[in-house]
Amino acid sequence: MRTKLFFAIALLTGLVHAELNGQQAYQAPSLETADSWSMVLLPDPQTYVKFARNQPIFDLMTAWVADNAKKLNVRMVLCTGDLVEQNEMPNPDGINGDQPSKLQWEAAARAFTRLDGKVPYVAATGNHDFGYKSAENRLTHYDRYFPSDKNFLSLEMLREVGTDEKGVPTLTNAVYEMNSPKGTRMLFMVLEFAPRDAVLEWAGRVLSQEKYRDHFVILLTHSYLNSKSETIEKEGYPLTDRNYGRAVWEKLVKPSRNIRMVFSGHIGAPDDVLGHIGFRSDKNAAGKTVNQMVFNAQALGGGWHGNGGDGWLRILEFLPGERKVRVKTFSPLFAISPATRHLAWRTEPYDAFEFTID
Repeated sequence: MRTKLFFAIALLTGLVHAELNGQQAYQAPSLETADSWSMVLLPDPQTYVKFARNQPIFDLMTAWVADNAKKLNVRMVLCTGDLVEQNEMPNPDGINGDQPSKLQWEAAARAFTRLDGKVPYVAATGNHDFGYKSAENRLTHYDRYFPSDKNFLSLEMLREVGTDEKGVPTLTNAVYEMNSPKGTRMLFMVLEFAPRDAVLEWAGRVLSQEKYRDHFVILLTHSYLNSKSETIEKEGYPLTDRNYGRAVWEKLVKPSRNIRMVFSGHIGAPDDVLGHIGFRSDKNAAGKTVNQMVFNAQALGGGWHGNGGDGWLRILEFLPGERKVRVKTFSPLFAISPATRHLAWRTEPYDAFEFTID
């Protein structure tokens, strides 16, 4: 009895101490209601995989998703791209990475392997996934390390595949179909970094097909919104046939009747949360609201050469009725230790909020 009393007092003292220091008692992620389902958004992994020391952090993040997939009723994982820092770099300089590209791609693929057979996922390609250092051309190793049969759960959902600039089928442009737990027919469309005109035309044709007319479409692409929540108008990459956020909106998203959400990454500023995020809602040509979110974390935790992003990810909970989505920003890295669990949630209004689906 004395031992039990000692531990009870110690626990209570710890909780009081946390409250006095402005810390909330840690609560593990959970659904607000048992009838909800969720989707997880992983930010750009590039700074995790370019340094050997950081790779276990991204492994931890995907392992956490796998461990909590059932508890949170996770039906899809999306990753915003820049899976590597350099697509084709055999001799890293040790400053902007100490891993050659082969090991970076292997690290990214290995982390996602933790989800294989447990939850479907779709990963976009970013500028760093093309060319040598960053989108000098359209060459990428994506399909080698993320083939269609890597995760049979994703393969079962695969419906449409676009092509690269040489006309070869590639999963950098693809469409996946899912029925939500409430029976909503959904499409997840992923498009390459700064998609070419032919890709946007292909995407428009696919979505205009009668069989997809009433689907709820979520678009995933790398470069779309900036930190001011504006669609990106131009960037300095040496690609000639390319469309950034503003053009993607004007040529594809706005004219489409069924694109209802857009997710992207790409942006960042050293140790500045607001430099990594943005959100906006606009009406499409059919008068439906399109909710658009950019979420990244790659320069948090020490800047461009830091730990890769402090383990931050987002959990999007689709509440019963699927008319409201609750967004939470969480770090499995901080949550893993009792010493840092008080840091595991970002609770500012721009990190914990709701949006509606009309």
